[in-house]
This record gives sequence, C-alpha cells and structure tokens, in this order.
Amino acid sequence: MNNKAEINEISISYLELRKAIGFLGVAFPVALLTGSCLMGYCSPWQSSISCYYHTIMRNVFEGVLWIFAIFLMFYRYEKKDNIATTIAGICALGVASCPTYICDCATCGNPGYENHTVGYFHFAFAATFFVLLSYISLCLFTKTDKTKTPTPQKLKRNKVYKTCGIIMLVCIVLIAVYCFLFQKQYPYLEKARPIFCLETISLWAFGTSWLIKGEFMLKDK
Repeated sequence: MNNKAEINEISISYLELRKAIGFLGVAFPVALLTGSCLMGYCSPWQSSISCYYHTIMRNVFEGVLWIFAIFLMFYRYEKKDNIATTIAGICALGVASCPTYICDCATCGNPGYENHTVGYFHFAFAATFFVLLSYISLCLFTKTDKTKTPTPQKLKRNKVYKTCGIIMLVCIVLIAVYCFLFQKQYPYLEKARPIFCLETISLWAFGTSWLIKGEFMLKDK
C-alpha cells in the first residue's frame, strides 16, 4: 500500500509540474505586455519578447525564464525526455543571461547593454529552446505504451501535441524568414510586431501542450 501511495504522489507531482510549466508558457507574454502597460512604460508592446530584458519588466522576464530553466532541468521522466528538457532548461538560462540586441528594441531613450556577440548567443539559445520544445511535443509527448491500446482521449491528446509542435516549428521558420528576408526590406511591417506575435503564438502552443500533458484537459476518465 505504501508503494502504491508513493507512486500516486509521484504521478501527481509530475502532473502538477507539467501544468505549472504550461501555465507559465501561456501567461509569460501576457504578463510582460500587461505589466508594461500597467506600469506606464513608454513602449509596452516591444518588437520581441526578448526585448523586455531592456525594459521595466526585465526582472519578470529573467525570473520567468529562470523558473522555466529550473522546472525543465529538474523534470525527470524517461531518458529521452530528461535529455531534451535538461538542454531546453540550459537554453532558457542562456536566453535569460544573454541579452538580445538592444538596437532592435524600444528602450525609451534609456542606455542599455549592447554586445553583438552576446546577441548571437541569445538568438542561438532562443532558437534551440523553441526547437526542443517542438520536438518534445511532436516526438516525446505522443509516445504510447506499445503493450496497451491507446484510449480515445490519448489519441485526441496526440493530435493536440502534434498540432502544437507544428505550430511552434512554423513560428520558428516564419521568424527566421522575417529576420533574414523582410525586416530590413520592409521596415513598416515592424508596426505589427511580427516577432512578438509569433513568439507569443509559439509560447501558447508550448503551454497548451504541457497543460494537456499535465491532464488539465483531455485526461482519461
């Protein structure tokens, strides 16, 4: 009985951790934008989520990324899951520690830290982070015990995982296309904050995937 109780407690803790990661992913961009508005920052809608490092919301930006990193690095399940989440956690730390290019952000005339080499590392960490998150949704969350017949709810969950993973990959590709092909050629597009919007959609897809994995929705009856 004690062993069963311990197993149940561990299962519940995994579910709660997954839901916590999911809620953080969904709330992150909303909190940054809303917080900037409430605190009266001169440019609350930044060109990217990373630009909030250079704003009044810097502590929130770094704090949430550190929480992501800790949750992901200490998440333990199967070997492939552990490797993917640990590397993703390290990348989250890299994103928090390596600021993006300040020249791309609206800093309201305040001087800030600028280093192009660090900016390159930031871009690499961020891209790897999102690629790993999409891999987790597409390839790890969809795994099914071969000795069991998947339930109807499991099949529905797998569809959600695949959809979320594809959305994240598409967002990554669109961000790259915009940055390398359209950003300088069509500067007026920046008014729509395409990078921020695509990053937000990607984080919402990531959050949804983890909420489903945490059985917040579509759980087996």
